[in-house]
Amino acid sequence: MNFLTKFSLKNAAAIFIISFLLIVGGIYSFSSLKVDLLPNIEFPQLSIEIVYPGASPQDINDQVTSKLEEKLKSIEGLKQMQSSSYESIAIINLEFPFHTDMDEVERQVDTLIKDAKLPENVQTKINRFSFGTLPIFNISLFAKKDVDLQKILESEVIPELNKINGINSVSVGGMKEEVVQITVDKQKALQAGLTLSQIKDQINEKYISFPAGSVHTDALQIPIRVQEKLETVKELENMTLTSPFVQSAPDAPQIKPAIKLKDIATIETVADRSEFTRYNLKESLSMAVTKKQDANTVEVADKVIHVLDSYKDQFDYTIGFDSAEGIKKSVESLVREGLLGALFASISVLVFLRNVRATIIAIVSIPLSLLVASIFLNRMDISLNVMTLGGMAVAVGRVVDDSIVVIENIFRRVRKAKTGMTDELIEDSTKEILKAITSSTITTVVVFLPLGFVGGITGEFFLPFALTIVFALFMSLIVAVTIVPILAKFSFKKVPPEEKEGVLQRVYGQIIAWSLNRKAMILALSVVLLGGSFALVPALGFTFLPNEEQKTLVASIELPSSTSLEKTNDVSLKIENMFDEQKEIKDVTAAIGSRDFRTGLKRQNQANYFINLKDNVPVASFMKKLEKNMKEIVETEAPGTKLDVREMDVGGPPSNNNIDIDLYSTNLTSLQKAAKQVETYLNQRKDLKYVTNNFSEKQKQIIIDIDPEKAAAYGVSGFQIMGTIADATKSVEVGELKLDGTERTVQLSYNQNLDSVDELKNTVIFTKRGFVPVSELASVKEVDTYTSIQKLDGKVFARVSAQIVGDNIQKVTNDVIRHVKNDLDLPNDVSLEGGGGSDETVQTFQELGMAMLIAIGLVYITMLVTFGKARIPFIILSSLIFVPIGSLLGLYIAKEPLSISVMIGLLMLIGIVTTNAIVLVDRIGQNREQKGMTVREAIIEAGKTRLRPILMTAFATVAALIPLALTKESGTLISKGLAITVIGGLTSSTLLTLILIPVMYELFFIRQAKAERIKQ
Repeated sequence: MNFLTKFSLKNAAAIFIISFLLIVGGIYSFSSLKVDLLPNIEFPQLSIEIVYPGASPQDINDQVTSKLEEKLKSIEGLKQMQSSSYESIAIINLEFPFHTDMDEVERQVDTLIKDAKLPENVQTKINRFSFGTLPIFNISLFAKKDVDLQKILESEVIPELNKINGINSVSVGGMKEEVVQITVDKQKALQAGLTLSQIKDQINEKYISFPAGSVHTDALQIPIRVQEKLETVKELENMTLTSPFVQSAPDAPQIKPAIKLKDIATIETVADRSEFTRYNLKESLSMAVTKKQDANTVEVADKVIHVLDSYKDQFDYTIGFDSAEGIKKSVESLVREGLLGALFASISVLVFLRNVRATIIAIVSIPLSLLVASIFLNRMDISLNVMTLGGMAVAVGRVVDDSIVVIENIFRRVRKAKTGMTDELIEDSTKEILKAITSSTITTVVVFLPLGFVGGITGEFFLPFALTIVFALFMSLIVAVTIVPILAKFSFKKVPPEEKEGVLQRVYGQIIAWSLNRKAMILALSVVLLGGSFALVPALGFTFLPNEEQKTLVASIELPSSTSLEKTNDVSLKIENMFDEQKEIKDVTAAIGSRDFRTGLKRQNQANYFINLKDNVPVASFMKKLEKNMKEIVETEAPGTKLDVREMDVGGPPSNNNIDIDLYSTNLTSLQKAAKQVETYLNQRKDLKYVTNNFSEKQKQIIIDIDPEKAAAYGVSGFQIMGTIADATKSVEVGELKLDGTERTVQLSYNQNLDSVDELKNTVIFTKRGFVPVSELASVKEVDTYTSIQKLDGKVFARVSAQIVGDNIQKVTNDVIRHVKNDLDLPNDVSLEGGGGSDETVQTFQELGMAMLIAIGLVYITMLVTFGKARIPFIILSSLIFVPIGSLLGLYIAKEPLSISVMIGLLMLIGIVTTNAIVLVDRIGQNREQKGMTVREAIIEAGKTRLRPILMTAFATVAALIPLALTKESGTLISKGLAITVIGGLTSSTLLTLILIPVMYELFFIRQAKAERIKQ
């Protein structure tokens, strides 16, 4: 790469213009990057949502879920299939390996669903999941004065929001719907021989519009259209109904010649509400906004707020959840820590060089490298997120290394030279250390290549981080061999003469000589320190990613399955009043009867809450207090209620701090008993929290078992009996009809509800032999049944899960599984499998361990190509052995657990640490080959000469990472553990490198060194 230095010195103006253009392009690219919290990773998962109105969990499992599972298991590459069958709805989740073509998989799934021959009224929807599909806002809206808020939202605000580029969906909860309610008099309908379904069909028959040929005249052919429709509520009231029954039996209904709908029913327009939403006990409408997968979260959020602000005179709004605000804080935190790191790195360089101009030249690589990296990130459509910003913050200290070595060498050489600053001197100075900086940069880059061997979300998640560092490092090398020499040429016209050998250099030379005479002692001491550091590992803990405390809680209550919306709302109000009394709570957004946060199911017996806490609230202890208060209320108001309180999951890679106990059995009673036993045990442990059990309790169900012979004798089909009973127990949807110029939902219901099993038995069925009670045609019995059926890969199972408190997840996981297997007396026909996040964490650690070994192999090959001798790379790599000493000690002092971020830090250290060794070993080689020095002379001279650049680069990297290591901000995710690992490891390895590398070098060349000493 020496030609670049020559070209730059001859074309300084061109280089400055190119640099200026790169800076402008970098600033533009950086400002154009999409801003998000996390890399936009699409998970290789599909979710199939199945709606089968009126079906029981068993029916939907038998007629839909099982059929689909049988078809779907044939899809190539399917890792796991999990299904949940509830009343009227089922969800099947499919998981595939990363890099699966999900478009192709979605097409296959769609084809298989069509081929499954499902019942006619089954509806299916396929959903995909990524970080980008999560809501970015939850906003509560309040009307001002007499404003019709719902009308404004529907007609103006929502359409305007949907025009925003990047908006995926806008949904509003708590809205009222105008419904035309037709309440039919049950006795009059009975006398008329009409059921609700028949009335519905006759209303729908009034809406026809069909072509009926054409009339031919002499000049024209005029098309004919036959149509009929009801345009007003009054026309609906006066429509004539006809009974399908004829008088064929003595007790058959007496049919009147003409019956109008209003004769047997009352018709009124009512406001129906399927859910309630409140903010701090105040009635509101609740708006949830999701963005498109590749949209800029912050930009979309700002545009949404701008639209809402334009309606300030008509409604107020309050934001309960704002992901954009969290993103801004995380970005600001990382940018601040990156700038502080750059400042600290600059100060450390200034301390060593004691020359302001030399320091400015050395740190010019920081903005240039990071801005050029931004150009590459922009071209690859990678967003500005905690991973890319973390990569920039971590790279700040490393990108100055090459420039430091170059400027230090030029500075040192020009002070020695009598000719002053010349192009030849600059070229020679740069060429002298070119091999060292090139190989050190390449080795730092190649250590990130093995990240491709790390599978799953970890590899995907860390890819932007690795790419950011790689782009920045490559640019830093280019800057070091082009711009730095030019700046040195113009900056060092006059420099002070070379100083005498400093005290530090003299002392270091003596230490090297002393160490070379006591090689065995040095090696033994190093091994003892290494062994002592590994003794700290058990005390560190073992986790995937350290948990970050969230100040937003998600809570929910689930009342018994048959609970009405009104009852759920009453209980929720008492809980919300309790929330209002807690001084730790800033605000609460409540949604009653809305979609569940985790399953996506809409249930009238469920209420969900977003709870924002004030700053400095101890989250863990407050959650226990809140859960206790909620439990007291629900046990009094609605026994059997399930409740859940947990910190909000902001997305990102899984924390893997969960444990799952999966139980399998074909006997559902045994399965339920076992699940309850495990759930009780997990709740008793203090090292677990958020215990959940997916195997739901039983509920009462009435089974109507039709007698085929009796039904045939009366000429009644099973569908007719089902339709009559459905009419008697729930409203019948007629559909959307345009009445009085407005689209309205029309529904039918009887004026009397069934209140007991006896009334159900006496419900009358119309037959060809007259009225017959249900009990004449079928047996009616009350049974206990399960509210859901859960299956994993086609097998019925129960999963009891919990999150682990603390960081030693593997120890807790193994302990829990052992106790469940050995201490719980589970039913004999139940088998179990224990696992969870610990398994994935161990696998990821193993993959990263393998990645480190591959990285070391790649570094060896790089250095073998660079130095051309097999022994030299071994000498350099020996510095890696003692990296864990400082890293583990640093983690122990900072009370940070072993985690994925620590492993990435260790991976980085493979590249960073070898840099110092390369700079030292390269100089030793030059001394021996070019100056003919003996091995020991070459080692001591190289040590004294390279001491300053080695210490400068190490201190610059350490100083740059100090702000990250000390941060207490949330949202930095990986930076703290990684920074502490690199600081500790680099500090210990630098100190050991300065002593150990000379010892290892002389050991590898021991024969030659002895021969040279004998000659002397």
